[in-house]
Amino acid sequence: MRLAPSDLLLLGLTRVRTRPMRAALSALGISIGIATMVVVTGIPASSQRAVVEELSTLGPDLLRAAAVPDSSEPGQAAGLPVEAVGMAERIGPVREVSGVANVHASVRRSDKIDGTTNSSGITVLAGTPNLLDLLGAKVYRGKFLSQATDQFPTVVLGAKAATWLGITDLPAGQPAPRILLNDTWFSVIGILSTTPLAADVEQSVLIGWDAAKTTLGFDGRPSVVYVRSTDTAVEDVRAVLGRTLSPEQPGMVQVSRPSEALAAKRITQNAFSTLFLGLAGVALLVGGIGVANTMVISVLERRREIGLRRALGANRRQIRGQFLTESIVLCTIGGLMGAILGVLGVIGYADAQGWPIVIPPAAVLAGLAASITVGVLAGVYPAIRASLLTPTEALASD
Repeated sequence: MRLAPSDLLLLGLTRVRTRPMRAALSALGISIGIATMVVVTGIPASSQRAVVEELSTLGPDLLRAAAVPDSSEPGQAAGLPVEAVGMAERIGPVREVSGVANVHASVRRSDKIDGTTNSSGITVLAGTPNLLDLLGAKVYRGKFLSQATDQFPTVVLGAKAATWLGITDLPAGQPAPRILLNDTWFSVIGILSTTPLAADVEQSVLIGWDAAKTTLGFDGRPSVVYVRSTDTAVEDVRAVLGRTLSPEQPGMVQVSRPSEALAAKRITQNAFSTLFLGLAGVALLVGGIGVANTMVISVLERRREIGLRRALGANRRQIRGQFLTESIVLCTIGGLMGAILGVLGVIGYADAQGWPIVIPPAAVLAGLAASITVGVLAGVYPAIRASLLTPTEALASD
């Protein structure tokens, strides 16, 4: 007669119920292997998410295209075509574009200071309202340029420029401080925090695009264009950006290289993942050998039981099924325990590091599948050995 799957499962659970300590120790090796597998995939995934979020603030997808002065025309201000920003926006993978322009104006705190030369080291840049978000910058005090302020004589100071000018705060309820750009007074409406992605912005005074045209004689030609694109297309965009912004003289456009930090982090991450997955494989192998050893010993200890079952009519197929099921049950229990321990380990470590918690479902499922596979492989030989025992041989053993 054939045993139903439920009967085989009950037989497999018998030794787990009667000898729980031995079952737990047998499953421990598998648990360690599966927990290691989950941890070594979950922790790098959490770390990678944290690294990507941190690198996004460092501009791995940011390109800076700057006009190069023409050496054949000394004294000529470098500038890109007026349509440069619009042309960059038409590049497929580009997500956001903003331009700034050096309007070559002097900066003074007082009209008592000689304005014929600009010795403060501060640059006056015309900018657009989306520059703040594109650079990932933040306003320290006040507010940034907007469409509402673009027509008026208002400025925003970079962090270093504010320090140099002695304007480090904008107290509420008090008149806004004013500075002279050339011979026109401008009100300071905001101060930026440090902008590591754009050092030139830190030491500049930002003025609205239209206000620069009407008050400072700005010709509308940007000197620098900032471009953000999709991560995978940064190099492709960089390759065509110079020709796009200046089709006639692409060599007069210097395009900055994207951050190499992301590639370096990926290489390091992949190297550690490979190392730890190797350790997880070794742990699984050791656990599988432990289960196989336990099952072989179980066969030796239970020879009388096997002989009695054979004498009562159990065939070799049923004996093989019993021991194979027992091995699979042990490894499955170990796999479940390991998956739970691994998930808890990832959650605890990621939380302690302040990382986002990422647990790849594929790693948990692969761990459980691996534990079942190990159970099958570890149980094959003991199951075959048990089924080959004849009733008389098994009952006659001591």
